[in-house]
Amino acid sequence: MTHIVWDWNGTLFHDTDAVVGATNEIFRPYGVGPFDLERFREVYTRPIWVAYERIIGRPLAEGEWEKLDHGFHEHYHRLMLACRLAEGAAASLRAWEGSGRTQSLLSMWGHDRLVPKVGEFQIDHHFTRVDGLRAASGGPKAEHMVLHLKALDLDPSKVVVIGDSVDDAHAAEHVGARAILYTGGMTRRSELERVGVPVVDSLAQALDLI
Repeated sequence: MTHIVWDWNGTLFHDTDAVVGATNEIFRPYGVGPFDLERFREVYTRPIWVAYERIIGRPLAEGEWEKLDHGFHEHYHRLMLACRLAEGAAASLRAWEGSGRTQSLLSMWGHDRLVPKVGEFQIDHHFTRVDGLRAASGGPKAEHMVLHLKALDLDPSKVVVIGDSVDDAHAAEHVGARAILYTGGMTRRSELERVGVPVVDSLAQALDLI
């Protein structure tokens, strides 16, 4: 493996408190919750509107998803200001760069918010490319991974994707790359393990596997 494609939310950026906190805020008027991390992981899935239907116990009404999604991001962007990099993230980025190999960042978070946030942590120089979501709705990560690797002119067989979700593994499989899944995000370990790729509890362990 000569290149890592890192995920951001829940992988390099430890934002689970902000995700859970924002979710609790938008469902407060419903009289549902509050959730802690483990309880939220029990209902969490992608696409996220399915998780919201699990939370309220019924299908979302017309326009309800848009309202909830807007509210979530308002609260998330406030709460994530207190979030920091995942444990070992900076050291892992330095170690991989020090080995003479390359790395990039692909996130389904908005590109215009992602780029300055990465710069705020002073880790942007580690990446040959940083891509966030440039459209209103991202859908699965697979097609974004295609474009990301094409822009970098990389051989997918020499690429490993490190992320925290089943979607990251599917995106890697879609392009012919390998994947390692990290338990620091919103998805339960048991669900990650069902994908059939290595699952680790730290970013340092992910590098050891490579």
